[in-house]
Amino acid sequence: MTEQERFMKKAIVQAKKALALNEVPIGCVIVYDGKIIARGYNRRNTDKNTLSHAELNAIRRASKKLGDWRLEGCSMYVTLEPCQMCAGALVQSRIDEVIIGSMNPKAGCAGSVLNLLEMDGFNHKVKVTRGVLEEECSKMLSDFFRELREKKKLQKEARKAEES
Repeated sequence: MTEQERFMKKAIVQAKKALALNEVPIGCVIVYDGKIIARGYNRRNTDKNTLSHAELNAIRRASKKLGDWRLEGCSMYVTLEPCQMCAGALVQSRIDEVIIGSMNPKAGCAGSVLNLLEMDGFNHKVKVTRGVLEEECSKMLSDFFRELREKKKLQKEARKAEES
């Protein structure tokens, strides 16, 4: 197992914490000097907060740990490609690199819809590595959304039965 795979496995552990809360299973870890200094997972529904994405939760913790808003020398491992909000926060934090498990063709801003992380014109670029443990990350997300659709279908059928 490579170092990138080892750290992505730790991000997957965080994603499973989100899954246990019925949240979209997205997790991440931030690494500095070869050690995890912060962890985060999606908590939007739990916290009732748009800003409670895995990446932002981890950035907040890493900044506190390092005592600085600048996360120079850090790498983030995240199970799903960051959205525009998180990609912007990564650029603003001056993080060196983001390692992504699965891409997000509907909202990803590290190459799918846009690439805010490596865009010319900003004062900082974030190196991007894609596809680390992609199959495992993608499967967790597709399983979650398939089960969600099945639940909604069953609820709809139950409502129809009650009305009959």
